[in-house]
Amino acid sequence: MTAPTPTFVDDRLAYWAEHLPDGLAFTYAPAGGEQRRWTWREWEDRVRRCAGGLQALGIGRGDVVAFLDKNHPACVELSMAAASLGAANAIVNWRSAGDEVDYAVNDSGAKVLVVGTELMPTIEKIRDNLTTVERIIEVSPDGAEGDEYEAFLQAAERVGRQHDVSPDDVCLVMYSSGTTGRPKGVMLTQANMVAHTRNAHDGWAFEPGDQCMVSMPLFHVGGSSYVLFPINDGVPSYMTRDPDGASLAGAILGGANRTFLVPAVLAQVLQAGPDAVKLFGALKTFTYGAAPMPPPLLRAAMEAWPDTDFIQVYGLTEVAGVATQLSPDDHRDAVASGHPERLVSAGRPIPEVTVKIVDPATLEELPTGEHGEIWMRTPQLFRGYLGKPEETAAVITEDGWFRTGDMGKVDADGFVFVQDRLKDMIITGGENVYSPEVERVLAEHPSVMEVAIIGVPDDSWGESVKAVVSLKPDTTATEEELIAFCQESLARFKCPRSVDIIELLPRNPTGKILKRELRRPYWDGRERNVN
Repeated sequence: MTAPTPTFVDDRLAYWAEHLPDGLAFTYAPAGGEQRRWTWREWEDRVRRCAGGLQALGIGRGDVVAFLDKNHPACVELSMAAASLGAANAIVNWRSAGDEVDYAVNDSGAKVLVVGTELMPTIEKIRDNLTTVERIIEVSPDGAEGDEYEAFLQAAERVGRQHDVSPDDVCLVMYSSGTTGRPKGVMLTQANMVAHTRNAHDGWAFEPGDQCMVSMPLFHVGGSSYVLFPINDGVPSYMTRDPDGASLAGAILGGANRTFLVPAVLAQVLQAGPDAVKLFGALKTFTYGAAPMPPPLLRAAMEAWPDTDFIQVYGLTEVAGVATQLSPDDHRDAVASGHPERLVSAGRPIPEVTVKIVDPATLEELPTGEHGEIWMRTPQLFRGYLGKPEETAAVITEDGWFRTGDMGKVDADGFVFVQDRLKDMIITGGENVYSPEVERVLAEHPSVMEVAIIGVPDDSWGESVKAVVSLKPDTTATEEELIAFCQESLARFKCPRSVDIIELLPRNPTGKILKRELRRPYWDGRERNVN
């Protein structure tokens, strides 16, 4: 069955609701709760009712709603429903501390906020600060009696896509760390998301009987982009609330055989024993990305699961997710053809993505094999940073090239190697941590004179956050004290896992802290520095 080329993010949902109305569309497995399932017709009806409910609350083109919870089908429903009205869903990282949630919700200008029951205590503490929010709707993991979101859907009328909605309307706002240390709202349009689904899906496809495991957090573009693949193909999704071992195993036992996960999960599975390794061997494809993959781990995984197709992806929130892909054939050929170095590449650009390497100082394009900043041009490129035109202009050139801030090279066969970061970002377990955000908090400690936050190798998480500090004269502070101080204001994944206390931080002649010098002892001799 060949579906027409989609224009809007909900086109394929409407198509399958008409042509496969009774087919399984979505399974949701909350930890410790009963599975919930919907057919294509049932799921499409939920989206249309969500749109009707939002419209009744005054949501229209150009407005923003927000979602704060762990993985839940309501997030996908809210995104599609808002998009059909010309509005956007700002998906907030549920792991954020209260003041971070406060900032993101207010920055997005959300009028409606859907919040998971587990996160309601956070919202109750900051409710008076959420100046733009006119309605808060609570959603429970299991949809039990009394669930406010379910009542909201049941009371609403079906509403279809509005006539004035454009593919260029922003449909998602994803928060990504920025140069000020505060997150930036990345505005992605319907056209961006449709292009990404088409391009990143090139070269591999679902087959009859497949189920797609959706376990990456939906507040990541990796989760909210990946969930569109099974919808595009008319294949059932199996969403886990958490990406923990028990949930992933339950999904595989439930028939899920395609997935996208961060490399840290591979390490956990391989360390879990032969039963876990055998169970994960049922996966047809294991797509990985969002964090560095240690080469020994990848080689061990390929040996453990010889029948599984491995796909590595590299990209950014600003290009709706994937920009380059190391295909299953590339993985096998890297071993068979005597080019093992390709396993540490990011693969080749997907369709409609053009990559060039530029000298960041002269802005001149560099020849093949030369090291410089990675620039991209693609219809997947975001609209801009919400409310930050100057920061948008700093990364998008007048002729439409996106300056990624990542440093690398492209070899003669078109393989992209990402080797360093021009912008000071740490990726730990798939989470982006921007150093100034952490430095801003730790600098407030009364004993801290100077601080530098760096990423260091971590066999489980790719990188972990390390603080290097010098203390004020006649003061003291312990590693444990400084870490605990950060945890009072930041999500735990952003907080240092270790602290080095030194006398003076190294600086160049202009006074800039030499973070490269701080990183060097930890990264020297590594096969790969950055994903």
